[in-house]
Amino acid sequence: MSFTRSTLPLLSMLAIMTAPFGAAVSAELYYEKHGEGPPLVLLHGAFMDIESNWATMRDDLAQNHTVVAVELQGHGRTADRAQPLSYEGMADDVAALLEELDIASASMMGYSMGANVALQMAIRHSDQVSSLVLISPSASDSGNAAGHKAMVEYLSADMFAGTPLVETYEALSPAPDFPALVDKVKALELTAFDWMDDVERITVPTLIIGGDADVVTLDHLAALYLALGGATHGDLNGLSNTQLAILPATTHTGVLMNPDNLPIVKDMSLRFLADLD
Repeated sequence: MSFTRSTLPLLSMLAIMTAPFGAAVSAELYYEKHGEGPPLVLLHGAFMDIESNWATMRDDLAQNHTVVAVELQGHGRTADRAQPLSYEGMADDVAALLEELDIASASMMGYSMGANVALQMAIRHSDQVSSLVLISPSASDSGNAAGHKAMVEYLSADMFAGTPLVETYEALSPAPDFPALVDKVKALELTAFDWMDDVERITVPTLIIGGDADVVTLDHLAALYLALGGATHGDLNGLSNTQLAILPATTHTGVLMNPDNLPIVKDMSLRFLADLD
């Protein structure tokens, strides 16, 4: 199995007219390539990196895919820059990376923040997306459970002091400033958004995975499933390209951090992707 790691200079595509984020900026995006086969991009959650999010399934995914595991702005070995975090901006960075790697189209697999970045890839760069695996995604801030924004408001860097998360961040980051990252993630989480109309235009095969006690509500996961063309009464109407799986007794972090769920999520994702190849 082949393996490559790199920090690649990119020109972020933030000057696109649909992006309200200002002029183009220079970025360096850390990524790793594993395996061979159809390309699969892995997009981690907030405060995470390649290892903490994907170590338990990356090698299995790379058995039959060229896995491109990315560390997004301000996370892992990718430096932050003088710009807020945005799902749109991070998607533009990933799109530019695929162009630099000469990858015309790839499957996107993301968790939480990374799942939302994957959705923005399908909205903003649809020609570069062949399928989606969305783990705990939200296409609208109204889809999050009551009390979520109040919890985010309460977050501070001091709450993470002495944790392995901070130790790993400081070891990996080329210019560590954890309080600044916390502030940017908070701003991202507290910014209102609603992409449901855009989601209805996504046509690629999609697998949605969430927990029954996730921060994303069951109503929103179901609405997202239907907006993506999910089937109703499949015995009568047949199955669609969209699948929805809800894990029982599972919180947002438990979707991937509960060891009982890891083989389930991995196997569902592998089967979904294998059916596309």
